[in-house]
Amino acid sequence: MKKNIYFLLLILLFMACEDTGEVSSVNPVNWETRTLKDVKADSLKFGSSYLSVYSHIYSETEHKTHPLTGTVSIRNANRADSIYIMKAEYFDTSGELIRTYFDKPIFLKPMETVEIVIDQEDKSGGSGANFIFDWLVKPGVHKPIFECVMISTYGQQGLSFMTHGYELEK
Repeated sequence: MKKNIYFLLLILLFMACEDTGEVSSVNPVNWETRTLKDVKADSLKFGSSYLSVYSHIYSETEHKTHPLTGTVSIRNANRADSIYIMKAEYFDTSGELIRTYFDKPIFLKPMETVEIVIDQEDKSGGSGANFIFDWLVKPGVHKPIFECVMISTYGQQGLSFMTHGYELEK
């Protein structure tokens, strides 16, 4: 009887370790539910922001890397006004476009945050990956906030750090 319990626990342990999910950063959230068909851009201020993201970082030498999970947050810090994100593009270390998450306007309600998760298994960005976001806001309204939290929990140590987006000058 005792052997059966150990055998059952061993099977449950193996089943818990099985990874059957797909990489969500390659198959992102359905942005179509947030897409707007018509945005009257003539009364809005246009801007672009840059956000650095790390798919992995180096440790000890250039040959040893640690993969990271990145959570990109797109935030609307306005209490009363929506903002519009026109495009989200993800580039690798060499500046090549990896994917466009959306290229039609999406909206963020007041005080809302939406996220893009770059899975730990998605190493396509490299150590110098980045996003470019194009956006629209009403004059006098807070600009969108772009942040990324990167984490790794391999082994017995955890690692986390954050990057902040910067508005690009024209």
